[in-house]
Amino acid sequence: MIRYALTRLGLLLLGLVVASVLIFLTLRVLPGDVAQQIAGTNSTPEQVAAIRANLGLDVPLPAQYLDWIGGVFRGDLGTSLLTGTPVASELAAKAQVTIPLGVMSLAVALLIALPFGIVAALRRGRPGGTALSFGAQAIAAVPVVWAGMMLVVVFAVWLGWLPAQGFPRAGWSDPGRALAALVLPAVTIGVVEGAMLMRFVRSATLAAMGQDFVRTAAAKGLTRRAALLRHGLPVVGLSIISVLGLQVAGIVVGAVVIEQLFTLPGIGRMLVADVGLRDLPKVQGELLALTGFVLLIGFAVDLLHRSLDPRQREAS
Repeated sequence: MIRYALTRLGLLLLGLVVASVLIFLTLRVLPGDVAQQIAGTNSTPEQVAAIRANLGLDVPLPAQYLDWIGGVFRGDLGTSLLTGTPVASELAAKAQVTIPLGVMSLAVALLIALPFGIVAALRRGRPGGTALSFGAQAIAAVPVVWAGMMLVVVFAVWLGWLPAQGFPRAGWSDPGRALAALVLPAVTIGVVEGAMLMRFVRSATLAAMGQDFVRTAAAKGLTRRAALLRHGLPVVGLSIISVLGLQVAGIVVGAVVIEQLFTLPGIGRMLVADVGLRDLPKVQGELLALTGFVLLIGFAVDLLHRSLDPRQREAS
């Protein structure tokens, strides 16, 4: 197990390095010049060149990359060209919104996917199971922005139960208002991701019901439901754990969009704003941090799955 973990850790670090190269090169082909933006429209070419030299943008690209990635391995994600603040400190501040939003979204997705996916499998071929499967497919196809707008119309505009946009200035020092501000965004992401995950839960449940030990338990007098709940759920759980990394990636992408829609001061909204401002070091740090987070979750899920699955433990 230790050898496997070290191998996966090496692949994680390799993935981060590859991602850093792609992020660095992609941002360099985007149109616009941050030096020109800082200097203003009435600046002279000499003034723009001086700003570029001061910011280190006149250095060859390989040297810029090595300087940046060297700082990353020292724990320094860079400094904003526009504000002069460390990227890591701004990420930590914005993460106080994005991380709770992601956790709440994942909780909503699991609360939807697990019970409804199992029921859809148990009622396969019946009207109830067919309706659940069709509903999951329909909801999974809904754009997350459209789903968010519909929830705002119903729960914020018509019913007035929840705030439509924004986050309290006091932040988490006012936990009630902070949680209320995240409910609609979390439900928006969680419903769409939950519908996608529900189809997988249904397939995993059907596969578990076809296992010999579940059929043997049913043959000994247990109902299909009892045999599944007693003997098949561990198999379903292992299958769900194996796709949690993909779900987290979907939630991260959804958070970038939803934070814009609900004007939440999180990492996603900051990232979109910084791309427009061409604050390259800040965007690099933000993208690498998000990529590293997704890869780290995948690494943890992989180790958890291997430690819980007796077949993989024996293989190791």
